[in-house]
Amino acid sequence: MARIALDAMGGDFAPQQTVLGAIDAAARGVDVVLVGDEGALRSELEKAGGPDIPVVHAPETIDMGDDPAAAIREKKGASVRVAAKLVSEGAAQGMVSAGSTGAAMAAAAIVIGRIPGVSRPAIATIFPIGTPTVVLDAGANIDVKPEHLAQFAVMGSVIAQVYLGIEEPTVGLLNIGEEAGKGRDLERETYALMSATGTRFVGNVEGRDLGRGKADVIVTDGFTGNVLLKTAEGTARAVGRVILETIAGDADPEVQAAAAVILPRIAGLREKFDPEAYGGAHLVGVKGTVVIAHGSSSRVAIANALAMAAEGAERGLVSRIEAGLRD
Repeated sequence: MARIALDAMGGDFAPQQTVLGAIDAAARGVDVVLVGDEGALRSELEKAGGPDIPVVHAPETIDMGDDPAAAIREKKGASVRVAAKLVSEGAAQGMVSAGSTGAAMAAAAIVIGRIPGVSRPAIATIFPIGTPTVVLDAGANIDVKPEHLAQFAVMGSVIAQVYLGIEEPTVGLLNIGEEAGKGRDLERETYALMSATGTRFVGNVEGRDLGRGKADVIVTDGFTGNVLLKTAEGTARAVGRVILETIAGDADPEVQAAAAVILPRIAGLREKFDPEAYGGAHLVGVKGTVVIAHGSSSRVAIANALAMAAEGAERGLVSRIEAGLRD
């Protein structure tokens, strides 16, 4: 069974919610080790009356205002750094952090290290509406080169295999049009490069294709990917809100009867976008399974992030990415 190290001091509601999330994950069979201030963590465990989860003492934390790379190098006892060290030493097979995203990325890159041949680790997120779609990069790399995007395609394909159960995922390149000659130099050069790779490249896709099944994996730079996902989420929420407001303001009995059917479906749509439901996003391209959770994660999100990391570790996410990059 894979062991997952939890940065228990990371997040807006740590250590209470991180400890509770670890207890919930342990009840689901996840092997968790808590990393952080031992006194505070054992106190939370005692208050919760949970199982005897192992604790690794880490007396320091990294604040949101700290420079991530500098803090990882200088604060040897930071909880996220110690969690990453457990992975690098083989004492854990994966880690989860809801603290500073930059610090988690720096710890993964500096302490755990990149998979051989990977230039830029990327954040891979699963867009849950319609046909679930893996999108990367979702924010790790603002400036990229064509060879980086080609690697993202391989890594995203493995995420789709592991978490979506798709044996041979299709890959699309996000662009402003479907034609091969569209886009910036980056997209045009990437199109030619990806056409020659072993992934099932289906060509360019547009933002409107997200969740429509045109590609199982959509590849882009971190700036564009982050904007795409947040815009899609915001639009879905806005449409849901307008529908609710319209129904609430209409006294027609037929409308209200229809509302009884529609409203539960809208609630289900909102739940799909709730970060609590899927826990976090993978940082792929490093020699360990790393899940970055939202800063406001509750116990539910933490438990789901730990389960996600455990599933990736147990299904050989890292070794499968390594194999894919060698092909």
